[in-house]
This record gives sequence, C-alpha cells and structure tokens, in this order.
Amino acid sequence: MAGTVELVVGEEHTAPSIGSGKVRVLATPVMINLIEAAALAAIEHLLPGGYQSLGTHLDVRHLAATPVGMKVRATADVTKVDGRTVTFKVSASDEKELIGEGTHERVVVNVAKFDQRVQRKLKGGS
Repeated sequence: MAGTVELVVGEEHTAPSIGSGKVRVLATPVMINLIEAAALAAIEHLLPGGYQSLGTHLDVRHLAATPVGMKVRATADVTKVDGRTVTFKVSASDEKELIGEGTHERVVVNVAKFDQRVQRKLKGGS
C-alpha cells in the first residue's frame, strides 16, 4: 500500500511565510505535511466508517532545498502493520532530487471514542 501527493511550491509554502526560517524555499513543516498527506492517501480509504488514523511519530531528514515554482512529490509506503499502528517509509522529491526521507507512524482510532477523550480533557478530566 502506498500513497502519493504533489504540490507546486508557492510563496505560502516557504519558510518565511510560515515562520520557520528566512530563506524562500519549501519549509520543512510543509514537507512534513505533504508526507502525512501521502500516508493518509495510502490508508484512509481502507479504514471502516468511524475510524481515522492519527500521526504519532515522525523521523524525517530534510535533505535539500526546493525553490518556489518547483513541484514536490511525497510518497508513503506501508512497511508494517502492528495492531492499530501503521508504519511507513516516507520520502519527498522535487523535480531534481530527493529532498526528504524517513519513517512515519500512524495509529488507527475510533473517532467517537477519541473525541470523548478530547472532550474530557477540555472539561478538566483525564
């Protein structure tokens, strides 16, 4: 199972625009967002109604800069399923080279139960 997403880097995707640096290139947090979107594309359509996956761990290196106007493609390949945890090998490339790689984990949750826990937290419970 694999998922892929693409993005043409715009000014809104640069480090200065999102506050993660001063150089006008693809921001690392945007690359991470693309990687998570690729993981979603790989598995979300396979989950039963009322279930979603949530990102729980990300270990990624940002290897190269991508300028405004260049296309980026992120890919997530499922490498392991252990109970509710899904592990991915992830990468991102621009039109010239590999720009990021690593691993990502997501856990599958029942949305209603998860929301109940969040609401309890808001109300001061545990």
